[in-house]
Amino acid sequence: MKKVKIILVIFVLALSAYQLITGNFELMPYSMLFLGAIMLVTGLVELQEDRKGGFLGCVVVSLFLFFVSMQGFFLN
Repeated sequence: MKKVKIILVIFVLALSAYQLITGNFELMPYSMLFLGAIMLVTGLVELQEDRKGGFLGCVVVSLFLFFVSMQGFFLN
């Protein structure tokens, strides 16, 4: 899980840096999608460590990020 999380974080950082440098924010839904994936992985790690409150919070934030990402895809 740690490797997956690191790969997702590097990908989100690269996307965000590209958007800030170029000023082109058309890739923002992809950033939100991968941020949601990071939060979902974090929630699964919290569940494995028997922290139910942390799991629930991460899953709620993950679902919100997925919702925002899908709105971005469909509205553009």
